[in-house]
Amino acid sequence: MKNNLISHNLVETEFSEIIYELRPCTDNSGKRVEGLFNAWIFLNNPRQYNSYTTGAVKEIILAFRRASMDRRVVTVVFTAVGDKAFCTGGNTKEYAEYYAGRPLEYKQYMRLFNDMITAILQCDKPVICRVNGMRIAGGQEIGMACDFTLASDMAVFGQAGPKHGSAPDGGSTDFLHLFVGIERAMQSCTLCEMWSAYEAHQFGLITKAVPVLKVNGEYVRNPLLITDRWLDDSGEIVYGRQKSGEALAAGKELLRSGVVDLTPLDDEVNSLSTKLLYMMPDCTSKTLNSLRKKKLEHWDRNQQTNRDWLSLNMMTEAKAGFRAFNEGPKGNREVDFIKLRKMLAEGHAWDDELLDAILPK
Repeated sequence: MKNNLISHNLVETEFSEIIYELRPCTDNSGKRVEGLFNAWIFLNNPRQYNSYTTGAVKEIILAFRRASMDRRVVTVVFTAVGDKAFCTGGNTKEYAEYYAGRPLEYKQYMRLFNDMITAILQCDKPVICRVNGMRIAGGQEIGMACDFTLASDMAVFGQAGPKHGSAPDGGSTDFLHLFVGIERAMQSCTLCEMWSAYEAHQFGLITKAVPVLKVNGEYVRNPLLITDRWLDDSGEIVYGRQKSGEALAAGKELLRSGVVDLTPLDDEVNSLSTKLLYMMPDCTSKTLNSLRKKKLEHWDRNQQTNRDWLSLNMMTEAKAGFRAFNEGPKGNREVDFIKLRKMLAEGHAWDDELLDAILPK
């Protein structure tokens, strides 16, 4: 019977824009378990901070389908190559040069994006997001679709939508408040301010932040951040924020003297995978699906209308924002917000004259 099992994969594919690996499970003694694996799915675009292209989105969908259908797979680890970024969202170069001004094309793209989020939420295996660096914008959204998050303490978390011409409607407006509450979700989604890994943990967004900077043979916490709780002059608890002044300068010097080694993060991921190995597989799947309903209630209600709006937005603010990010000089990749607001207040149409006036020079 073993050799006559039916394959339930839709298609067989070779991956070129992502990496798909089967890594052996380990038992409680650290010994490899023959015949059982964890599927590791890597975004593989480190030069562009692991932003996903259209081709990568297709492959991620198929990779999650493959892992979900593989009887030998215990958990899925969703991560990326390198130590700078897990994912910064969609590929802004592709957005600016192909999708900007082409709403029907972007609507097709958003069909794929929605299917990617759904593929994560409907995976039959527990999904661990291994955050090896920045998790921003669409990267935050695909990360929140996962079941667990373990992060390097060098990582940052946040949104970029309103600052760069979009709305975080690929999952953040559906999911983020479930993790951190409505007030913090409002702050993150509208102001686009970043959270450190320790703030993300404190707010309930992630499971754990793991020190990965190795200095003189020992791992130290992110030296750019305040990692002890204390009260500032206003009586507010300060924890996980970036240092300032001399303390920040000293932290940067310590950072330069060390090397980022993600081994402790991998150890935490493997430990969690091993814990899940010792659970009933079907009961685990049912529990995950019951808990995922909270995300799916919002996602299923909003994904299609969000897709419609995001595609039309490619004619106006997204067209401007993505072009500004793609074409602007380093340090100046945002539109002139004040000029934009003044021109719109005067009733100016969204045309080439307006675009030329607000793009960075």
